[in-house]
Amino acid sequence: MFEEEFEALVARQKKEARGQRREMLEKDLSATKKMLEVLYPLIGSLKDIILEYEIVKSSGVKIYADAFIRKLRIVLEEENFVTHAETITRKRFSFERSRVRTISIFGYTFFTYSRDELDQQPEQCRRDFLEFISSRTNIKGIELLQLPVFEREILRFALLQDSPFGLAELSSHLQLHPNACSRLAKLLVTEGLLGKIGGGEHRCHQFQISEKGISMFHPKLPHSF
Repeated sequence: MFEEEFEALVARQKKEARGQRREMLEKDLSATKKMLEVLYPLIGSLKDIILEYEIVKSSGVKIYADAFIRKLRIVLEEENFVTHAETITRKRFSFERSRVRTISIFGYTFFTYSRDELDQQPEQCRRDFLEFISSRTNIKGIELLQLPVFEREILRFALLQDSPFGLAELSSHLQLHPNACSRLAKLLVTEGLLGKIGGGEHRCHQFQISEKGISMFHPKLPHSF
């Protein structure tokens, strides 16, 4: 399953990519593949993964991250000891530090693994990532806390879905009647926190969390960059 999904992801993103990002995707991605394979039991799907994620600094310089999970706002990196520590030049070392700062400026979490950890301690790698997911989905934001409890739980549920969900799934999760779930979901659509997929003006087939909804789980930056 993972092998097929990863190959499909690479093929699709190569087709969509242009310029330097396309060149990055043409390089050896075996290290990124290994990292995602270790985390796959927790991620469950690669649908929300962006490979060789491009970030443009205010100076116009482009940097690339091995993998980016959009909903969780997390940059994943595999770092080989030889290329990232043992033989690194001073200039490259300084660039890497600048790169980490840029990722932080954009409000992303930088989550890095060594190749040795991935090979020798995959369970520990997964435990660390699970702790991250738990911390991200805890209700802490002031705006989120101001929402009624069922609306907060719908958003938390939606954040962890890798595909649109229907009222039956939501009803099972909340243990509420589908009619009540429908009213709550439509209210969140009105507030711009959920998006509707399919259906018509009065009836929605499925829902997914919106960018505004995702932002509720992440700290607000003091300014745009």
